[in-house]
Order: sequence, then structure tokens, then C-alpha cells
Amino acid sequence: MLFSKILLAYDGSKASNQALERAIELAKVTPGSSIYVVHAFEFPRFFIGEALAPLPASVNKDYYDLAVQTADEVRGRLEAEGLNATVELLQGSPAEVILNYAKEQGMDVIVIGSRGLGGIREFVLGSVSHNVVQSARIPVLVVK
Repeated sequence: MLFSKILLAYDGSKASNQALERAIELAKVTPGSSIYVVHAFEFPRFFIGEALAPLPASVNKDYYDLAVQTADEVRGRLEAEGLNATVELLQGSPAEVILNYAKEQGMDVIVIGSRGLGGIREFVLGSVSHNVVQSARIPVLVVK
């Protein structure tokens, strides 16, 4: 099966780097294909009881700077491979961002790592890859 519009969900984790390698392989076997990378990030939120505790602006800036660095790293790797690629840095819930982007851009396949950088949130709420697989309307390749 050949895919011309490949969506890669990337967060800089070991699993997403393995997914990047698989997306590169898919793109190389399909002439004229493109890789669209989505790095979805969320600013941290802390609750005290039912109230949302404000965070210093410096904390949000640090999260944003890390997200930009992650996007720049994957962009550099794809440019080094000589592939047609677009890298998007989007804020929001990762699974929702990935699914919305895939639908809006008419992707053929989603490539995603099996484990990301979610930590305890992933344990409690379910992994991003699991949510994407359950809700996607197109094929999803989960890379371990």
C-alpha cells in the first residue's frame, strides 16, 4: 500500500523517533509523497481543588521553547533526507490535534509512536496513540 500524504505525530520521544524512521521509509518508496509532521504541545495546568492555579509566564515560555526546539530538530532531520516535508507546531490536546489535522489536510495515513512523553497523564487518561487508533478514519501505523 502506497501513501502520498503521510502524517507523522512527533514529540521527540524514542518511540516518535522510531516512527520518524518508518515515515521516512514510507515516503521513500512512494515517489512524490510528502511527510506532514505535527508536534502537538500543551502548556501545563495545575489545579488546586477545583481552581486552576496560575503559572509564571516563564514556565509557559520554557514549554514553548522546548516545543520549537523539537520541531526544529525533526525539520532538520527531514531536510537532511531530502524529503518533501512540512512541520507544524500546534497547541492543544495531542490526540485531538493529530486527528483534526489529518481530517483537515486529507491525510492518507498516520504514523505514530506507541509511547510518547505523556507520563502519568498518559497512564490515567489513556495513551495518545490509543486514542488516535480508536478515533481515526484512516489507517494508523503504530511503531514500537
